[in-house]
Amino acid sequence: MFGDMMNMMGKLKETQKNVEIAKKKMDSVLIDELSSDKQLKITLTANRTIKAIAIDDALLTDKEQLEDYLILTLNKAIERATKINEAELAAVAKDGMPNIPGMDMFK
Repeated sequence: MFGDMMNMMGKLKETQKNVEIAKKKMDSVLIDELSSDKQLKITLTANRTIKAIAIDDALLTDKEQLEDYLILTLNKAIERATKINEAELAAVAKDGMPNIPGMDMFK
């Protein structure tokens, strides 16, 4: 039993290390989101850090429309980045979890 416990602890530490590696990797995963008419483009990482915003000159004449586009497009980009981030971290965590009966957390 003690050997099993040590093995589980080692596996948990390895999983924790792999989760940290996955988090760092997500800094290099870029997600592009375009407004519906492609006049605004947001680029961010899977860790939800904004890397670039490209605005068509036509939007610069209408402040209210630009603000609306920014809100909508940023929210869509953040939602996509969050889904990618969560899926990647869940996969890493699930792969490293020891098989403990009754602890099926990642179904």
